Amino acid sequence: MKAVVSYKYGSPDILELKEVEKPVPLDNQVLIKIHASSLNFGNLVLLKGQPFLARFAFGLIKPKYSIPGGDIAGQIEEVGKDVKQFHPVDEVFGDLSICGWGGLAEYAAVPEHALALKPHNVSFGEAAASPMAGVTALQGLRDKGKLKTGQKVLIHGASGGVGTFAVQLAKTMGAEVTGVCSTRNIEILKAIGADHVIDYTRDDFTQKKEHYDLILGVNGFHPLSAYKRALKPNGRFVHVGGSEAQLFQTLIFGPFISMTGKKEMSNLLQRANQKDLIYLKELLEDEKIKPVIDRRYKISEVQEAFKYFAEGHAQGKVIITI
Repeated sequence: MKAVVSYKYGSPDILELKEVEKPVPLDNQVLIKIHASSLNFGNLVLLKGQPFLARFAFGLIKPKYSIPGGDIAGQIEEVGKDVKQFHPVDEVFGDLSICGWGGLAEYAAVPEHALALKPHNVSFGEAAASPMAGVTALQGLRDKGKLKTGQKVLIHGASGGVGTFAVQLAKTMGAEVTGVCSTRNIEILKAIGADHVIDYTRDDFTQKKEHYDLILGVNGFHPLSAYKRALKPNGRFVHVGGSEAQLFQTLIFGPFISMTGKKEMSNLLQRANQKDLIYLKELLEDEKIKPVIDRRYKISEVQEAFKYFAEGHAQGKVIITI
């Protein structure tokens, strides 16, 4: 089968499309013919080996997983004898980051707990856009952010993959949603339901009088003190992504700030799980959320796809058709 491979850390130029051995599913796995995959920040971490701490999970010297790709959607061709939930020809989607990656390939052997049935009303590309970004947004809002109906949430970096899901999910939770983005993305956020949009090229929300119950930092760069200033007295800040400096600030100083006051500053480590994936499936089928897709690339164009995604300006998701 054809697969994208990388045997060392580096830039997108090291990615190669090669013929590799087709996987054989174990007793608890299914064999999926992959139709589409999508790119997430984790793909860049696995490619570059940065930040360095990630190498303790991905391999110190070279990548532990030679075939990248987390989000996938496709059709089951074969099931192991112990598989209970799925059957051949079932259409599924899932996040392979919890089971060895490998989504940028024609086939993958995957444990059933990493998958859910694909929403019947979306394409394979739309399904592949959803698992990692959707679950990250969900866990940031619901689990870390403890968002409740009627609360005010600000999503910093609202026009990317996680951000566009976060805007829509927050609305399903009954929140008043403010999205922060650049000028060119304002209409996208309005189209997916944001109540207010702040153009960060013109306004700094941390200097305004408005305060929020929750700030979700999807692509943040402000110091923690600025986010703290924009929170209500019992507000929460959840770091999802952004600059490495902000990540380390949240990891090191966040617990201290949280212990010494009523405002909480925390970091989200997304954990893929089937229950949340099924919840996303139901929301997609009910048309309460919809993936925002920026560009689609063929698997033969994987270097170009990674380079575009690494620029950090994607409007929603970048899809790779297998």
